[in-house]
Amino acid sequence: MSMLTPPGMGGQYRITGDKYPRMRRSRRRRIVLAVIASAAGVGLVGYGVLQLVDVFSGDQKRTVAAGRPDCKPTPSPSVSAAPLPKPGQITVNVLNATPRSGLAKQTADELKKRGFAIGEVGNATKEYDKKVDGAGLLLGAKATSDNGFRVLGTQLAGAQRKTDDRKGKELDLIIGKDFKALTKKEDAVKALTALAEPSPTPSEGRGKC
Repeated sequence: MSMLTPPGMGGQYRITGDKYPRMRRSRRRRIVLAVIASAAGVGLVGYGVLQLVDVFSGDQKRTVAAGRPDCKPTPSPSVSAAPLPKPGQITVNVLNATPRSGLAKQTADELKKRGFAIGEVGNATKEYDKKVDGAGLLLGAKATSDNGFRVLGTQLAGAQRKTDDRKGKELDLIIGKDFKALTKKEDAVKALTALAEPSPTPSEGRGKC
């Protein structure tokens, strides 16, 4: 027995000369170590990506906070591309669809004082006579811009709107069953001012990249 052979070991484990047993790692252990190494590598890559995202997002936030956004603001389009007509550019036919007499003339006179051009004044046609609910009805051509309705609508709160096949640009104000009076002049002026100077939309000032 060689002096290098530990006591009690013999047979295939006997060490003689420069020979010695080699212990091999099991295949399962190598697989487990490979999986652990792969998981660690993926974790490190993910952590690095998160750090890069945080750095760039932080820089963007600081830039915006400093009042230096990367994108130039673009104004939002106005509510209507066509300019609002002035009251004097709108011809109004005032028609009474109620059994109360004198309402058409009184209303037409007041609208004239407020700057509107007055056309026909009289009773409503059979199609609408005593058939208009609410304060009144604004009637105009389909091809006419909606801006005329908006301007005239400031003079009679709650008036309904409807279009027909007429060719002209004049508008009808048909007095309805619940009509009491036109909107107070000062309130109508405020409403016209608000139409002429609409408030900016929430999207105004946001830029496009």
